[in-house]
Amino acid sequence: MNAADVNLYIVGFMGTGKTTIGRSVAQKLGFALLDSDQEIERQQGRLIADIFATDGEAAFREMERKFIEGGHPAQRTVVSCGGGLVVQPGMLERLQARGVIVCLHASIETILARTQRHRHRPLLNVEDPDARVRALYAVREPIYKRSGTVILTDGRPVNDVVLHVVRTWRRESADFARAAGTKA
Repeated sequence: MNAADVNLYIVGFMGTGKTTIGRSVAQKLGFALLDSDQEIERQQGRLIADIFATDGEAAFREMERKFIEGGHPAQRTVVSCGGGLVVQPGMLERLQARGVIVCLHASIETILARTQRHRHRPLLNVEDPDARVRALYAVREPIYKRSGTVILTDGRPVNDVVLHVVRTWRRESADFARAAGTKA
């Protein structure tokens, strides 16, 4: 595999911009873009909220694992990962074996503001969504911070974040390819 073909996995908490940034990065790199949540919905023929309601979160997490292990191309793809994907046991290692990981980060205040507009998220379908966001954030933040290069999205124009992600991917894809014993 050439460094120019290494996949990019964008991880981070809900509301950090993974889908928006992923779309622009994929376009800049000439890669396909896959959103893990959207792909699972497409494969299952139902919404994530329906999967959570009927099958439970554990079944959904298993669907995520299968998607990462073989449900997407191994090269030239940007994968915008669902917020909980990388925090599941063993998933960080699976992603690290498949490509470069970039973690988008935002402050809890920014995330609360962004997620208040989108209450369709199954994990926020609770009596006190703000408390739920704060609790999830507290548990997940340390995992996100060790998953890959962390890029702050707070108050930054989308294009600045996109360029930062592309620079990071270029540098780290060369390292990934070298480590895999291939040409960079």
